[in-house]
Amino acid sequence: MDLRDIPLFESLTEKEFKIVKSKLKKVTYSAGDVIIKEGDIGNEMYIFESGKVKITRKLTLRVGGKWGEAEKAMDILNSEQVSFFGEMSIVTGAPRSATITALSYCTLYTLSKKDLEDLAKRYPEIGYKIMKKVAAVLAKRVQKLNNTVLKLTTALSIVVSSK
Repeated sequence: MDLRDIPLFESLTEKEFKIVKSKLKKVTYSAGDVIIKEGDIGNEMYIFESGKVKITRKLTLRVGGKWGEAEKAMDILNSEQVSFFGEMSIVTGAPRSATITALSYCTLYTLSKKDLEDLAKRYPEIGYKIMKKVAAVLAKRVQKLNNTVLKLTTALSIVVSSK
């Protein structure tokens, strides 16, 4: 995939894209490499060029009468589905909410929080266009999460009422 074709950048003019591209840093990961670790402070977001990643979260479970921690696979993402990940920490300042591990060789670009803020200050139109795309993706993720919570709540209600 050509970097210019990534949906995050589709509303940028050629001049604006060149400005943003100058701030991006290309990084690669091999299968099995941890890209983001749950709980870490995030200072950059990742933009997919190619590859596939797995998102996991730590859960506390009771197994065999004992409580313990386990990792739960939450989703698998690839460059065909999403154009970026890791944006929540740079938008909110909160620690990373999940671990992201490469499932294949990944080519990514990073955009640091500092560079994004500098872009938004120096070029408000670029900042607006990028944040509008980020907000749209976050809204879709919240909708998906709401549907999942509704399904889980319904299932729990059925289980509890059957006892």
